[in-house]
Amino acid sequence: MNTADLLQRALHFDFLSLEEGVHLYHHADTASLMFVANELRKIQVPSGKVTWQIDRNVNTTNVCIANCKFCNFFRRPGHDESYITDIETYKVKIEETFRLGGDQLLLQGGHHPDLGLAFYADLFKKLKELYPDLKLHALGPPEIAHVAKLEGITHTEVLKALKEAGMDSLPGAGAEILNDRVRRLISKGKCGGQEWLDVMRACHQLDITTSATMMFGHVETIEERFEHLVWIRQVQSEKPADANGFLAFIPWPFQDDGTLLKRLRGISNNVTADEYIRMIALSRIMLPNIKNIQASWLTVGKATAQLCLHAGANDFGSIMIEENVVSAAGAPHRFTANGIQQSIKAAGFEPQLRGQKYNYRDLPEHLEEQVIMY
Repeated sequence: MNTADLLQRALHFDFLSLEEGVHLYHHADTASLMFVANELRKIQVPSGKVTWQIDRNVNTTNVCIANCKFCNFFRRPGHDESYITDIETYKVKIEETFRLGGDQLLLQGGHHPDLGLAFYADLFKKLKELYPDLKLHALGPPEIAHVAKLEGITHTEVLKALKEAGMDSLPGAGAEILNDRVRRLISKGKCGGQEWLDVMRACHQLDITTSATMMFGHVETIEERFEHLVWIRQVQSEKPADANGFLAFIPWPFQDDGTLLKRLRGISNNVTADEYIRMIALSRIMLPNIKNIQASWLTVGKATAQLCLHAGANDFGSIMIEENVVSAAGAPHRFTANGIQQSIKAAGFEPQLRGQKYNYRDLPEHLEEQVIMY
């Protein structure tokens, strides 16, 4: 393969094969990957703006039977620290989110053995009755698959009911690496990779906007990373023409602090800043049919995330008023609304507040600044 030819094809939005992506990973220099990805970003997002969001990650429950080996957040059923979030707690968190300029909850939990479709549908309806303007970016393919199994119904039936109850969009949670060899090693209790993709296909047929993710830097091979990207791209190519499908792709490195993967298998996060920047660029190159690429400042920090804005990323994600899962594995970084805007400006871009569907939002006139205490 010729590296220069592959990069030239990428500039024309060609779908590069798994093998061609792997070749670029091993043979293209970082500056070339950054240049090509940045050129693609300028075509796909010509405004030159970098979008960001104000929302809050609230956990419906911490009870989970999936037993992921990278998660320190979950508790087994019956554990003294297990909980299901009650409505009064949601009210406090939502009203604070509004005061801080947010408009959305990212609602995720675990594979609770006793929480089926009625629980989530009733919760979404209640939250929307209380707060009609609240956006619910909720659950993820593994949770949809789990609920479908509990109820003995299809993914589509679950998704239809949740959409009717008030779910606005579905996060790309639980993708990790989609190859089942990897999933058996790190998240055996979750749905397989192809079922994850099938849930997303069902979402897109119902015009439910989704995102896609990749957690890398653990037990996967480089080939499995690119297989993941090719599979995501294929599902996006199948979406109805009028559906958003995957509106964004967010890759981040495995966070290892205190995880079973590290304690029992000695697997550590060895992803360097250079490797992360290369993977952001290669995500833009390999996914020409996904418009938005998000840099994960939460896991890589401000400086690396800023460089990613010159390597194909056009989005800085949310300030995450609250985040408990990734933080529990050692992600130390935090942003306020002012801090994230200053970082985007310092990188040479104009910050633009957005909603989950990448609609531009005006900054609230009276934006209360978050005080970071965790």
